This record gives sequence, structure tokens and C-alpha cells, in this order.
Amino acid sequence: MAKTNLVIVESPAKAKTIGKYLGPGYEVKASMGHVRDLPKSKLGVDVEHGFEPDYQPIKGKEEVISDLKKAAKGSEKVFLATDPDREGEAISWHLKELLNIPDDKTYRVTFNEITKKVVNESIAAPRAIDQDLVDAQQARRILDRIVGYELSPLLWKKIRRGLSAGRVQSVATRLVCEREEEIRAFQPQEYWSLDVDLSRIAPNMGAFTAAFYGREKKQELHSEAEVQAVVDAVKAAPFTVTGVKRQDKTRSPAPPFITSTLQQEASRKLNMPPRRTMAVAQQLYEGVDIQGEGTVGLITYMRTDSLRLSEEALAAAKDMIVSRYGKEYYPEKTRHFKAKSNAQDAHEAIRPSDVRLTPEDIKKDLTSEQYRLYKLIWSRFLACQMANAVYDSVSIEVESAGYRFRANHSSLKFSGFTAVYVEGKDEEDEVKQSPLPDLKEGEGLKLTGTKPEQHFTQPPSRYTEATLIKALEEKGIGRPSTYAPTISTILDREYVVKEGKYLRTTPLGEVVTGLMKDKFPDIVDTTFTAKMEERLDQVEEGKENWKNLLGSFYGDFEQELHQAEQDLDGERIKIPDEVSDEICPVCGRQLVVKSGRFGRFLACPGYPECTFTQPIVVEMPGKCPKCGGRILKKTSKRGYTYYGCEFNVVKEGSKAKQCDFMTWDVPVKDNCPECGWTMFKKSGRGFKKPFCINPDCGNFTPEDKRGGYKKKPTAETKEGGETAETAEKAEKKTVKKAAAKKTTAKKTAAEKAPAEKKTTKKPAAKKTAAAKKTAAAKTTAKKTTTKKAAAKKTAGEEA
Repeated sequence: MAKTNLVIVESPAKAKTIGKYLGPGYEVKASMGHVRDLPKSKLGVDVEHGFEPDYQPIKGKEEVISDLKKAAKGSEKVFLATDPDREGEAISWHLKELLNIPDDKTYRVTFNEITKKVVNESIAAPRAIDQDLVDAQQARRILDRIVGYELSPLLWKKIRRGLSAGRVQSVATRLVCEREEEIRAFQPQEYWSLDVDLSRIAPNMGAFTAAFYGREKKQELHSEAEVQAVVDAVKAAPFTVTGVKRQDKTRSPAPPFITSTLQQEASRKLNMPPRRTMAVAQQLYEGVDIQGEGTVGLITYMRTDSLRLSEEALAAAKDMIVSRYGKEYYPEKTRHFKAKSNAQDAHEAIRPSDVRLTPEDIKKDLTSEQYRLYKLIWSRFLACQMANAVYDSVSIEVESAGYRFRANHSSLKFSGFTAVYVEGKDEEDEVKQSPLPDLKEGEGLKLTGTKPEQHFTQPPSRYTEATLIKALEEKGIGRPSTYAPTISTILDREYVVKEGKYLRTTPLGEVVTGLMKDKFPDIVDTTFTAKMEERLDQVEEGKENWKNLLGSFYGDFEQELHQAEQDLDGERIKIPDEVSDEICPVCGRQLVVKSGRFGRFLACPGYPECTFTQPIVVEMPGKCPKCGGRILKKTSKRGYTYYGCEFNVVKEGSKAKQCDFMTWDVPVKDNCPECGWTMFKKSGRGFKKPFCINPDCGNFTPEDKRGGYKKKPTAETKEGGETAETAEKAEKKTVKKAAAKKTTAKKTAAEKAPAEKKTTKKPAAKKTAAAKKTAAAKTTAKKTTTKKAAAKKTAGEEA
């Protein structure tokens, strides 16, 4: 019997897709990720003898390993088809070592995309395991293990248990902390803007607004007096058009996605955290069941920093653009994008495996997250190969009393790539100008109004997940595969918290960062960390020995560690309380942020005298329609999100102001144009039309016309889902009902007890006699049946 070939991948989904393409001559099995690693209970690295790692099989994977060993032993060839990166190479190496696969049976294959063509081509052209890639991954793993396992115990002793430190996570936390310090130290500066409303001399021939520019050069207005001087001068002088400039401006598309830009754009446009983005992208890469197609890998490998695209993919994109949008939407030359100097060109950029599989065609086969992310990748790829967008731009310069004013406007002339995709931005766009009248140079204008406005410079914005990833990438800290787990770690450790879309450091994060900067400056130094990444790249290229790299790092690190332990001997660093803006409704103190088993919450600092606690709430736009207070986002004890007034006090007997406003609908920043009340929208993904809830307003929208659909009332919704009761009231009601039931049960038991005592024993005796009679009848019947069965058996034996 001919032996089959074994193909080992990481996940069952990938195994299913590849198995379909390879056919009966191959058996495809999943290792379920890593099969061995450094032990969790100890350092697992012999730092005194050449940094020899003590790799051990991962607990709980005994059956998987046993199954793989058996399959490998009975196979003619073993193809190790783990992911095409350092970590994937290391997994293949660990599999070879752990399963004792001979060199002559071991074949390494990688798939940049999981399609039938690529899978068969890769299987036909295997290679050996790249030991340089493996060593680079070993160096990174051991480096992170040493830093984490040597530093974390120090943090436990001096600050609190459960903390951790790491090369990349500590630098990421430092960036967030330093941004917070910049915001606190920021001193706002006053400045003024001046707009003038102008119209043509002939009535109803056009009007527009122009902004103050200066004289020969751009001039800043720093005070009201300076603004008033300009206003007085221009009011007494005529306005004349001194320049009209019309031109076509072009805008080029963004390049295709790499790992960092995919995470940034998914965060901006889809509100998807980096870790979730990578998990969904992995599903799309490994394969999804498509009706009529079977299991299909929808995108290329998603851990890459290369902007290269294959010629085959570029040709497919051209065909799609020309057939779907027309020849004018394809540029004169095919676009090629140049990657950064430190990028590894191992894989293509992230793109759809087959651009002909449009998001709309396969939407029914994808989950909501898969569809949204696939659409983002598909659109970005197609747009990057399309023609520039063209804008008709008009600039007008006006002069009065020696001062210049400018107005600009641009309108889309040819959509180009914007017909498919427009890149998201971290900051809001400026207010767009209205169209300008057809003016001519030398034309006189009439001043109809002035709009001076005072402003103050704003501090730098806090990082979002997208901008933090961008900063890490620009500084060369970490690599594509590290961004998502790094951000997840600093959030899990509560060094950083997420408020809306922004990241803010906590007192804990500041204390840990302060200690790291003081005692371990190299670990949190951005330049040092970036250089370490470059050295790891050199190990991958075979230019540096991985153990030499570890040795050069460990010598200085060990000295810093011993010095820190001596300096902090007997000292314990206290974490200051994070004071919130919320006031305790019981005693009036300012609530502080505490951490517990279930995360962060607000508590009164007067404990144990005052035991008041409440969940951390998020302030929403708009004002309470009943009392004008803030609207807060809250979570009920059942885990449902609702929105209530800040004065919705739960504690009974409180002297604080109380308001019972509560809604399940989401408040929006826009007020009703008729009555000025805050408007609301139905919760859920996608666009929801805002509506007014003021019954006295002409713009009022009744409950049944507010969009969405009504679910059939369940036990949960009856208790508080679609009534006017608040979540707290609903839950109190439930508690009261339960208490009432308990009381009723006790009363019933108490009432029944005397009655039972008065009952005579005769009925009980009769019951007992009847029961005895029944039991006797059953026994007799059983004996009869047994006798009949025995008689039949005897008759059978005799026959």
C-alpha cells in the first residue's frame, strides 16, 4: 500500500482549505498553533551557558502531538506548511524536532495566499527550514522572556502583583505617558481669526466669505485690539479682487494595505481593535466556505510590511477596473509602490486572492466582521490601481487697506479612485467652503459683514489605537506581528485605558513607566528598542549570531537589575488614587477609580465609613431632556447598555438631586432644529436616522416610527427592555418580586403547618394499606411472569 504525504498546518480551517486543493494523496493535519515553548513556571533559559532554551511540549496538547507523531511516522514525506513568517518558521522547526522527523522526509512550504494554484505550486517547490529565520525568532522569544521574567518579579515586590514589563509594551506605555505629560504641560495661546462677508456690487450676483491672510506675508492676529485695527481699516476702504486662480488638482490613491495600515484603517473606519482585526484577517486568509466555490482563502497573508503586488494581481485589477468602471478609470501606467527602507520584502501587500470575488457577491457567506474587513481590503486594493481623482480648484485673493483676504473652493471633477475608496483620517476635516462666484481680477466688491473670532491653541491629541500603531511603526519599534498583542497587553495590565477612541495613561501606568525610565532607561528607550529590532533583522539575514546578540544585551541588563534591587531595597512604591469628576451621592467626596476582579470601577475614598461604589460611566453628547444634566452611558446588572441622566441616583434616601430619565436609544451630538432638544438614534451597527423625542415638538417621531424592528417581548424585555422604566427600577422590581415570592412561600408554609397537624392519622393509615396492597399485587404479578418465562425456557430446551 502506497504511503500518503502528510501536510501540517496550524489551524483546522487552514487544513480544510488546503486539503480540498491537494486531493487524496495528501493527509492534512493541524498542530493547533505552537506545540512546544519555554515553560511558564520558570525562566527556562540557561543564561550562564550560552542562553540554551529549555523547550517543553505545551500542556494539554499531548493528544495532538501523539496523533502528529503517528501520522508523520507512517508518511512518505512531511510538508511543514505553517505561516510564512519568523513565527511560522519557528513552529515548523519545533514540529520537526518534537516529532523526530528525519531531514530527508522534511519539506518546508509556505503560501502567500491559499488558492489552488499557489498551494500546488508551493507543494511542487519545497525548501529546507530556514535556520536564520528560526534563530531570529528564538532570539526575540528569549529576549522577551528574560526581560519579562526578570523585571516582573521586581514590579510585583515594589508596586503590586500581576504587573509585567517588556521591550515593546514598556515603550508603547511610555509613548502614551509622555503624550499625557505634554497635554498637562500645555499652555494655551490666544489667537484670532477674521472672516469678511463680501458680495459683488450688482445685487444678487453672488456672495462669499474670505479669510484674513496678512500683508505681504501671512500674519497672525494675537489679540482683539489687533483684529479691531484691521476691521476699522477695511471698513473705511474698498475691496478689490487682486487675483483669481483656477486649476485642476489631482489626488493619488493610498497604497495597498500592510499590517500596520490595515490595523489603523480598521480602527478608524470599522472601530475594530487591532487584535480583532488580525483574528478576522486570519479567518479570511485561511479560508471561508463560499457557496458554489467551496472553501476559499480570500486574502493574501496579513503579516507583511511590503507594498509589492504580483503581476498577476495587477493584471486582474486592471481587467476589473476597465470592465466595471471604464478605461478612463485606469491610469496610463500600472502603479507600483515603494516600501520603506527597513521593510522585509518577503510577502506581497495584503490584497484579495481573487479580485473577481466582490464583497457584494459573497456577503451572504461571510459574518458581518468578515464582510466589513474583506470589503475594506478589496476596495483599498482596487483603488490603489485606479486613476487619480481630479478636483476643480479656485483661489481668490482680495485686498483692502493693504490687507489681503483669501477664499478657496474645490469641487470634484473626476472621481477616479474615490469612486471605490477614500482613506480615513485621524482628525476631523476642516469645514468646506461654499462655491465661489465667477469673479474677475480688478473687480470691486462690497463688504457686508465681519466675523472676528477668538481661539486658543489646543494641546496635542491623545493617541488612538491607530495613531499609536503609526507612531510605533515610524519609530521602528516592534514588527507587524507585535502591534496588536502589545496594545492588548497594556490595556489588560491597566497601564492604559480606552476612553471613547482615545488611549489615556493611568496612575499605575505612570508609576511603572517612571520606575522603568529611572532604573532601566535602555528598555524604554525608543532608539535602543528600534536598534534591537534592526539587530534581530540582521540575525534573520544571517549577518549576526543570535546568542551573541543575547549576550551583549544581558550583561548591561543584569547590572541594571541588581542596581535597581539595591536602590529599592525595602521600599514599596504607592500608586496614587485616580480621582474622577464624579461626586459620591452619599457623603459628597470625589469618587476615585479602583480595580477589582471584574475590572475598574468608581468607589468612595471614605471607605469603610462610606461604602458607595458605582460602575465607570462614559459621558455622551447632548443634555438630559428632563433636567439638563449630563447623559451617561451605563451598564445594567444584566449587562445591557442604556443611557441615563447623571442625577439618576440609585441609593435611596440620598439628598442629591434626582432625575429618572433613562433610554435604550443612543444620544447624538445634533440637537433638534425645531425645539433644540438632544436627538437620539436606535442602537446597533450601520446608519440610524436621528429622531426627536419631544412630544410637544413638530419634529417629534413616535416610538413605532423610529426605525429598527420590535422583538417579541421576552421575560428579560418585559422586566425593563421596552417600557419607560429605568434599568435600575426594573432590576429593583425583579428583586422585590423575588422577595415577595419568598415571603409568600414562608407564609403559605406557616399556614399549612397547623392544618397538617390537625389532620387525623386515619387517611394516612388508609394510604399505607393501599400502598401495601399495590406492592403485594406487583410482587405477585412479577412472580407469575417469572414462572411463565421459566416454563417457556424448559419447553424450549426439551424441544
